[in-house]
This record gives sequence, structure tokens and C-alpha cells, in this order.
Amino acid sequence: MISIENARSTTGTRSRVEDISPISGMCPLCIEECNVVCEVGKGAFRGREVLYPSTEYFGQSTAASNKNYLLDWSHFQILAELLGAYGVEPDPDKAFFENANVTTQVATHSGKPIDLKVPIVLAGLGSTEVAKRNWNSLAKGSAMSGIIEVVGENVCGMDPASVYTGGKVVRSPDMENRIAQFRDLWDGKFGNIAVQTNVEDLRGGVDAYVTSKLEVDIIERKWGQGAKAIGGEVRLKSLERAIELKKRGYLVLPDPLDPEVQEAFKAGAFKTFERHSRVGFPAHRTFVEDVENLRGTGARYVFLKTGAYRPEVVAFTMKAASEAKIDLLTFDGAGGGTGMSPVPMMNEMSTPTVHLEAQVLLAAKILKKQGRFVPDICFAGGFTNESQVYKAIAMSNLGDGPLVKAVAMARAPLTAVMKSTHFTKLAAEGRLPKAFAAEYTEDPHNFFVRSGDVERNYPGKVLGKDIPWGAVGLNTFLEERIGEGLKQLLAGSRKFRLDLLERDDIASLSEYAAKVTGIETFDQMASRTIPGMLECWDK
Repeated sequence: MISIENARSTTGTRSRVEDISPISGMCPLCIEECNVVCEVGKGAFRGREVLYPSTEYFGQSTAASNKNYLLDWSHFQILAELLGAYGVEPDPDKAFFENANVTTQVATHSGKPIDLKVPIVLAGLGSTEVAKRNWNSLAKGSAMSGIIEVVGENVCGMDPASVYTGGKVVRSPDMENRIAQFRDLWDGKFGNIAVQTNVEDLRGGVDAYVTSKLEVDIIERKWGQGAKAIGGEVRLKSLERAIELKKRGYLVLPDPLDPEVQEAFKAGAFKTFERHSRVGFPAHRTFVEDVENLRGTGARYVFLKTGAYRPEVVAFTMKAASEAKIDLLTFDGAGGGTGMSPVPMMNEMSTPTVHLEAQVLLAAKILKKQGRFVPDICFAGGFTNESQVYKAIAMSNLGDGPLVKAVAMARAPLTAVMKSTHFTKLAAEGRLPKAFAAEYTEDPHNFFVRSGDVERNYPGKVLGKDIPWGAVGLNTFLEERIGEGLKQLLAGSRKFRLDLLERDDIASLSEYAAKVTGIETFDQMASRTIPGMLECWDK
């Protein structure tokens, strides 16, 4: 492994030479007259700014860890099957991948489970500029795809037009728009929209506002995420905005009310302020009471999203979620994305996703053995494709169906939207890459393969106007790529429904992967199955 401690693309730093010192990441020979800006060098100029992804791209980018955690979903292999079929008649004319069912349900213990067309939840995208810029596409694409979209934290608090009375929000045009954009194309059958709330949101009465006035069915409490173990943060480009949010109760650094800070900002010594959220300190009993209160005041479903904390915190979370009978519990592992989390924290803190799922399943086994409630589980943390989704679901079957009902994504859907929006803009300007235009033409109706399906499904809606091209791209990614890809994998393993997936549908590629997860290696599986198969020749 090559160290990246002193050069990171996320912060716009690099080393002068390639044969760096593996321990420090510094060049073996550091010279005075070097013009290359490394982590140490940039830290000397910009200090705390280097803790975060490059300010140059803030609002137009997402970021994630680039550390190799030595164990990820690529260390498991999906097993193909030949003998028989499950979930469909073993008939060559029927056991075709298009007949595989990739729908799922979450909140299965509730009176009315939520159906999803594909096993995806669009994880909380809140007050960051990149989420707001792309929201209409994200919302409409999610609605068309029949998934759950989560409005992330701090939306009301960051909305300049929000109205507060007695410290409680009574109107937020931004929140209203986010929900309306989703519902514009929502069929009311698949998926739904949820609102996530953190410490500031709870203080500001966001949950009461969205459930009572905006008729939101789902509230998701947030304890943390895999990319950071501190509160959410964004950059503010104006002094006025920094002062406004400081007065609303947010933590703003440096202090925009300090006259010296104001002068430094006006002089150009720094160009942005940092807005931070507070961290919460959940307690078992108060959390259970909080969930009961939410349900009593209008929340039909209560979700919980948490980060990748110590193993004992996993146990605490599962215990609290069990007693509160949470409808969907999302664990977010290290490796997932962010708008603006500290880069060292993304790389060096929190539990990677595969390890985290192993811990959650250990806790679930104990709860099941005790006869206690085990909530539906969702995992986040670097998911981008259908094979990862398959493996996470298969690994979670402890004997009576997978506990993982869906996988949460954020960066991948956002990338699908941003790429779609960018390329349609290039097409309108006649600046598409020549190779792309030669392959797919310069007409978005042609280079989005689902454009015809979308037009037929929504007659009277104009693509590129009523339905943004970014929404078409997201729908294409979720249904045409993830959905179809899952169908093919299911058919290859002869399991034609997601709920039929089992742990022995995947194999570990290393002893380490097997040790962490309990998933057999190929040689372990072979020594267990082959002798029995051949020793019973007549059966």
C-alpha cells in the first residue's frame, strides 16, 4: 500500500516525487525550492481549510474516503447455480432474468409496509449546496424510481426564507419545495419521502412542522454518519449569511460577530465561514420516549440513521431500536460520501461497512435468540452498484429472510444527476465530447435510453422542462442499471426474489473476510459439500 498521508486529491495536494516515504507520505528528499504544494505545505498556508475537501469545488462536488480498508464487498464472490430455481418455476421459458423480482419492502413490522421498486434509499441530502442545486432532479428521479428519498438535516435552519415563531419553524419554502418536487411525480404506491432531523432540527420543531403542515409520513432521527463523527457542516460565502445562521443558533467559525474576523474576511484573508451542527448524546429511555412521542404526534413511520461507532455503540443502538420498534434502522459505514466532512476523519475514523454489517448481524443474532424485536436494517457506506447491494442483502439472512431490506446511496445517485445535467448542458451548447456524440448523437432523447419510457409514463410532461434530464438520468441509473443488474445476478444464482438470498449465495475470497463475517471461503464450502454429493451417488 502507498501512503497518501501527505498528498490527497480531495484537498488538492500532491507530492513532488512518486517514491514517497511510506510512513510519512513525504518525499524522501524534501527540498527548500519545491513549488509543489503537499499537505504539510498547504497546511502552512491555509491551516484548517486543509482539513476539508477543496473549497474550490464546494457546492459542486461530493467527497469520500480514499483509504484501502483491506476488506470490502469485492472480497466476496456471488455463487452461480445450475440445479433448480427458487421463486420461479424451473422452466427455461420462465427462469429468465427479466422475470426476477427486485422489489422490496421496508417497515415490514408496521401495519403498512413501504414498497420499493428497487432496494434503494436515497440517503439524507440536506443543507449542502450540492444537494440544493440538484434537488429537483433528485426528487423527481427518486419518485419515478419508486424509492424512499430522505430530505437531510438542517434544511429549514439553512433556508433564508424560513419563518420562526418562538424558536420553532412555521414555514420553510425550501422544505416545501423539496417535498413538492418529489410528490409531483410520485405514484403514491412505491417509495415515499422522509425528513431527517438532528439536534438543531429537533430544537427548531422541524418534525412537528413537516408532519402537521406538510403531511410527511416518515421522520428519520439522525445520530451520525460514516463519513464523520461530528455534526454536519457547510461553507458560507458571505458575512451576512454567517451572521444570520449564528443568530439562528448554529456554530459558525470563525465568529462572524467578531469585528476583527469581519475585517479579515472583508480583506480577503479567508473566503468562507464554516457552519457546524451540534452532536447529540442519545440516552436509551429518552430515545424510546421520543419515538413514542413522534408516533403520537403524526409520524406514521420512524427511522433512525446512525454512524459507524464503536462495537458497543452498535449494541446500544440495536437495543434502543429494538425497544423503540424502529421501522428502519440505517447504519452508515466508513467509506461513504459527504458534502463537507473533514478529510482525515473520513479516512481514519469509523468502522468500514463490511465490518459494521458483521457487528450488526452479531447483535441481531443475540436479539433474535432472546425473542426481541429486530428492526428492518438498511446499510450505507460507499455503495455504487448492484453486486454490492446483492452481497449486503445476502449476508444478512440469519435463517428467516434477509434483515437488510435495502441499501442507502447518496454519492452515486448524485453523480448520476450531475453527469446527466452536465452532458445535456454540453449538448445544448454544441460542446459534447466528440466520441460521445458519435456514439449516442447530440440529442438527449437518444442518449438517455429511458427517455421514451419516461415520456410514455408521464404524458404531457416535457423532458428537460417538467422533468429535468437529471431526473431521467437518475431513473435510468436506478432502474436500468441497478435494477436490471440485480435481476441478472438473481437469475444467475437462480434466486428470483431478493428475500430468497442467503449467506451461502456468496463466498469469501480470503480467510480474513471469512473470519470477519463468517461467510465460508470457496475451499471451506467445497470440503463441506463435494464429499457428501459424491458419496451419495444414487441420490
